[in-house]
Amino acid sequence: MSVMSDNARAGSAGSGRAVPAHARGLAARLSALFEKDQRIVARLSSAQRRLRHANDRLRPVTPDAFGPTEPGPGVAVLAALGEIHCQVHRAFCEYQSACEERRRLAVEVGELAAGLTDALCAAGFSRQDARRADVHQLARGAWPASGETGSWR
Repeated sequence: MSVMSDNARAGSAGSGRAVPAHARGLAARLSALFEKDQRIVARLSSAQRRLRHANDRLRPVTPDAFGPTEPGPGVAVLAALGEIHCQVHRAFCEYQSACEERRRLAVEVGELAAGLTDALCAAGFSRQDARRADVHQLARGAWPASGETGSWR
């Protein structure tokens, strides 16, 4: 049995296992990325709702709405169509931007997850335990006891 340093003991959560500082740092970065992903998903959902709402506003428009070009209801309809078109365009651009941001985030998450797994394995954890570990707990320096599998991701 080896003697753990005070830093290593600070990383244990009653399970007798220490979370190495490097792994804690990687887990903290992953935890932050997961939170960022949640914000991106909220943006995607919002953009999708706006697209659907704007599209629903276009449905009642009939071809005869384009007839008159003099002041009156036809001009108002054309103005409304222009406004709706701009709303759809902005929402679609935001949706595409959020999708691309989420794709880049997924790449970063994958790279960090591989690094975290390697760091935990180098510290003596099994690959299975390293992959199943809850990064939020690891970021706090806690390693779940062996019976706490329900809290692992």
